[in-house]
Amino acid sequence: MSRRTILITGASQGLGRGIAFELAERGHTVLLHGRDRTRIEAVTAEVRDTVADASVRTYLADLADLDQVHDMAARIRAAEPRLDALVNNAVAGGGAEPLRRELSRQGHELRFAVNHLAPYALTRDLLPLLTASAPARVVNVASIGQEAVDFDNVMLERDYEGLRAYCRSKLAMITATFELAAELEGTGVTVNTLHPAHLMDTAGVRDYGLTPVTGVEEGVRPTVRLVLDPDLAGTTGRYFDQFTDARAHEQAYDPEARTRLMELTHRLLGLRPPRG
Repeated sequence: MSRRTILITGASQGLGRGIAFELAERGHTVLLHGRDRTRIEAVTAEVRDTVADASVRTYLADLADLDQVHDMAARIRAAEPRLDALVNNAVAGGGAEPLRRELSRQGHELRFAVNHLAPYALTRDLLPLLTASAPARVVNVASIGQEAVDFDNVMLERDYEGLRAYCRSKLAMITATFELAAELEGTGVTVNTLHPAHLMDTAGVRDYGLTPVTGVEEGVRPTVRLVLDPDLAGTTGRYFDQFTDARAHEQAYDPEARTRLMELTHRLLGLRPPRG
């Protein structure tokens, strides 16, 4: 397989770090995103020290700030001649203080911003490069933890709880995956999403007070499969529970809910209304 260039968000630790090592060991060029310069540079150095002839570059941005998301995308478009895959892995989990409602730089509920708005904005900004590199793939790392978005309380100004916010943001990510896949049909860019593994041993799981039950490697394998497996070259607009093509929460298939979510998403991001 020829060397591909793959951007992984949230690569400083956990699943993103594991994906980075797996792809580098397979001979691919990895672009590692992180929000903390010291941590992402440490992972980069570790990849270079561990993997012979590793091709790795870093990009810094806080995904809780949409201005930084757009700036990072612009830097990637300017510096990278191609982009064969984007793995939207960065995540804001339930939080160590789940009753404390947090906001993004633009004033949006933090989990909705980091887990849905940021990856959608980044993907749209990188579409010119992905399309020019086609066939290309977008893989959105979601969760089996999904809860319907309440359009009368999207930002959870009432009844806030961190895990609830997380589950709603992940369903928003899944819904946007389906919508973007339909929009990009025929372009050579596929868009899929998955639940990588149950309660992996990550900082987000531990911070919320949950007990990990699986190692990160259990999530690496199904995620990398969506990035590389030639048998999935034409697969798009699907939700996978690890390796199984599965069905997401019913709201993701509700035409009215999908329309409302995408109109809201485009409005919050300052984009033209989605095609109706």
